[in-house]
Amino acid sequence: MKAVAILSALLLTACVTINIYFPAAAAEKAADEIIKGIQQEPVVKPKASWSEWQVAVFNTLDAAMAVVISPAQAADADLTLDSAEIRQVQATLQSRFAALSAMYSQGFVGIQADGLLAVRDAPLSERNTVNKMVTSENADRLRLYQAIANANGHPEWTDQIKATFAARWVSNAQPGWWYQTSNGSWKQK
Repeated sequence: MKAVAILSALLLTACVTINIYFPAAAAEKAADEIIKGIQQEPVVKPKASWSEWQVAVFNTLDAAMAVVISPAQAADADLTLDSAEIRQVQATLQSRFAALSAMYSQGFVGIQADGLLAVRDAPLSERNTVNKMVTSENADRLRLYQAIANANGHPEWTDQIKATFAARWVSNAQPGWWYQTSNGSWKQK
């Protein structure tokens, strides 16, 4: 009986609850990195000079070292931003940015409080084009947020990622662009 009580006490103390909190600071940093990447000219990266066998050797050495020396556990929360879907959505957003930038500058579109775009003051002759651009952009932004949440194994973080990006889109807006405040009024940056 005494052994069962001791064993039960040991088992109870061995139980650890791990709460996974949304890494807000890491999300802001990630949002800034992605937004700045989207808002710059595409950069063609030079081809790596490493051959496939050299990369394989380095990967094997890295794996062997991880067995001998345990990899460091993350001290700070970090978000994974590298998945095929994230890269694809980023590329699409970046390819659309030049046309969208002109629409921002002309006041045709603005950034809503939720981080999605809205048609503001597009002339009738341009309205169809602007509407299509805004619809595509908003769909891709939502896909990006979901892809980031999925890549980090937390699809439930999508709304928090979207809220973080909403603030960062406005923060990274260029002078003259329109954005919506939390009370619904429009301001020019």
